[in-house]
Amino acid sequence: MDFRDRHTLRIRVVPEDIDELEHVNNTVYLRYIEQAVKAHAERVGMGFAVLKGLGVIPVVRRHVITYHRPALLAEELEVSTRITAFSGFRATRHNEVRRAGDQALLVEAETDWVWLDAERGRPKNVPQAVLEAFGLL
Repeated sequence: MDFRDRHTLRIRVVPEDIDELEHVNNTVYLRYIEQAVKAHAERVGMGFAVLKGLGVIPVVRRHVITYHRPALLAEELEVSTRITAFSGFRATRHNEVRRAGDQALLVEAETDWVWLDAERGRPKNVPQAVLEAFGLL
């Protein structure tokens, strides 16, 4: 089975991630997800510099987040991202944050991405090389 369309990143919760309610702040989960997406792109050879060299850049259009349980200081988390749809200049990723120890689901997020022309900032169909790298052909 080809797993180029997905990636999992382990993250340990540090003091800077904790808010006054003594759990991971809701905005920090977006950072975790972005880190997983970037690590995924790097793993398949499609980091930002490579994508820009191909003339495209991905930008977030929308996040829809559901918070199930809090993450606490020093917990180890698994942040997973999976490409679930890809068409022309649009893509969707399903993201999850789980506690590594018991696999409890903490956060789910659907993220809609738009691919833009790196020079003009207008929507642009993604090059075939990107589709191939992520195992989407």
